[in-house]
Amino acid sequence: MARVWDIPIRVFHWLLAILIPFSWWAAKSDHLPWHRLSGYTILGLLAFRLIWGVVGSPTARFSSFLRGPRGVAAYLRGEVPARVGHTPLGVWSIAAMLTVLAAQVGLGLFSVDEDSLEAGSLSKFVSFDTGRALAHLHHRLFWVLAVLVALHLAAIAVYAVRGRNLIRPMLTGLAEDSNSPAPPMAAPWLIAPVALAAVGVAWFVAHGLKF
Repeated sequence: MARVWDIPIRVFHWLLAILIPFSWWAAKSDHLPWHRLSGYTILGLLAFRLIWGVVGSPTARFSSFLRGPRGVAAYLRGEVPARVGHTPLGVWSIAAMLTVLAAQVGLGLFSVDEDSLEAGSLSKFVSFDTGRALAHLHHRLFWVLAVLVALHLAAIAVYAVRGRNLIRPMLTGLAEDSNSPAPPMAAPWLIAPVALAAVGVAWFVAHGLKF
């Protein structure tokens, strides 16, 4: 068994798995303060993932797993040897989800409700009409995110049918079916400064770009 996923990546994954449906439920139930708080938390998680994708463990770094169309095509043709971490196709699936999620959070920051009683922390930088238009986009883009999440879950199910459990490694960090050597994990002391920076970004944005 090889250790594939470090603790920060696993915590990031499972927190998003909780917060995305929670955000939807909070909005549908008119618990908008909770919805907004969940959005700021997701913003902090995205900031953490962006930084960790540069300084974190090899399997978390964007430079180590992002591949172009040729790499994906080679993987689909079976020309790419097995390696620990994401597959080339899985990488782009996750990149699409994170991109749409970042856009979703960004739209929410500028959104305004129809009564101007609830608004994102950056809505002061746009007009009311613009804020309302962005709110509509915020609502509609969620369903794009929902489709991407559904495809992600479908892929996990397909792998499960084929005898490969993708959920257990995200719980334990270990890839039981890997014959590749375990990559080195990032130094634990890096977690605190990266988390602090991510919290700082979320706090700064949540307070309307004011300290």
